[in-house]
Amino acid sequence: VGRLGTTELAGLGIAAVVLQTAVGLCVFLAYGTTASVARRLGAGDLRGALAQGVDGLWLALGIGAVTTVAGVALTGPLVAAFGAGAEISEQATTYLRIAFLGTTPLLLMLAATGVLRGMLDTRTPLYVAVGGNVLNIVLNVVLVYPVGLGIAGSAIGSVVAQVLSAAVLCTVVVRGARAQGAPLGPDLPGIRLAARAGVPLVVRTLTLRAAILATTYAVTLGAAPGAGLDVDLATHQLAMTLWGFLAFVLDAIAIAAQALTGRTLGAGDVEATRRLTRRMLRWGVVSGVVTGVLLAAASPLLGPLFSRDDAVHEALVPVLLIAALGQPVAGIVFVLDGVLIGAGDGRYLALGGLVTLLVYLPVALLAASWGGLLALWVAYTTVFMGSRMVVLVLRERGDAWVVTGAGTPGPARPRSSTES
Repeated sequence: VGRLGTTELAGLGIAAVVLQTAVGLCVFLAYGTTASVARRLGAGDLRGALAQGVDGLWLALGIGAVTTVAGVALTGPLVAAFGAGAEISEQATTYLRIAFLGTTPLLLMLAATGVLRGMLDTRTPLYVAVGGNVLNIVLNVVLVYPVGLGIAGSAIGSVVAQVLSAAVLCTVVVRGARAQGAPLGPDLPGIRLAARAGVPLVVRTLTLRAAILATTYAVTLGAAPGAGLDVDLATHQLAMTLWGFLAFVLDAIAIAAQALTGRTLGAGDVEATRRLTRRMLRWGVVSGVVTGVLLAAASPLLGPLFSRDDAVHEALVPVLLIAALGQPVAGIVFVLDGVLIGAGDGRYLALGGLVTLLVYLPVALLAASWGGLLALWVAYTTVFMGSRMVVLVLRERGDAWVVTGAGTPGPARPRSSTES
């Protein structure tokens, strides 16, 4: 999309932050399911673990249907709220209205991936993620350029890849549940339990997405009108995309923390939980240093890969250097986030997220107004990520999150015909 032009890239930046917010609010479908399934597995209840996973799939289907309808209907107002101008808004609207059609498969992917991770099966999600994203890349290239659909082709390619990936993951989960005699139909008490358990994680994610939305909005405040806004939004989109890419790298340790913490606490082994936390924190710091060094070294080379605009290239390098300095802190934050999610400590994460957001919002707006894009990224990596680190480290040093056992038992599920 960046090769289409700076306006298209800026439009993608707005569309992406809206879509990622809508989907990101439902990340509890993966994180909460991973923790609950891992706890039941650690307690020796394989059938109960899979039954909870099926409840998560049904919940994802319901939320996805509502989000898709609302998202398509509200695409225009959502894009207009950023005040980015007619040309950028047109590109954002084109992409977003199509991309919202992939919401339900995306949420099903989250839920199914959470089940498999809780079962400590990370290989299947890996294969599906690689296959789905390779297909996504191929479809994007073909539909954007040879077919000539432009930014709409990028959205269509992503939706097709998401539908196929969701189908594969859900098939694997359903087969596993059937093999263990777990019920496959919708169980309303179980779905309600999964929804209630996810509320704190929704609040926690809402605060994170609110911070990212506010950061994108602040870019429009700090940029000069016209071409300056195009360049700043395009640069911010590239920087945030690369930050997110590295976050996925560091998040691999956090996901392991979710599954392993849930399993050891489910088995009642507090010492193993503490030992694993210390080990994963070391890995988080080391990985953050490595990704930071690599990002800093590659910063002069990355701009030309995504844009033909020299102004974007020039603006991107200092922003990426700031993002590189924030990587070790991100490593600590992501690992401890994973540990506490795995422990089911959602209420504290929600409260901590609210505190962090309240600290960051005024700083972000002031930084953008005073120093533009560069100052905004300084605020994001130091104030926002630093506050998150303080909140999480303080919690990890205590014992309130260390709760053993299978967790709150779910509602009784009827036996399947094979068990009868």
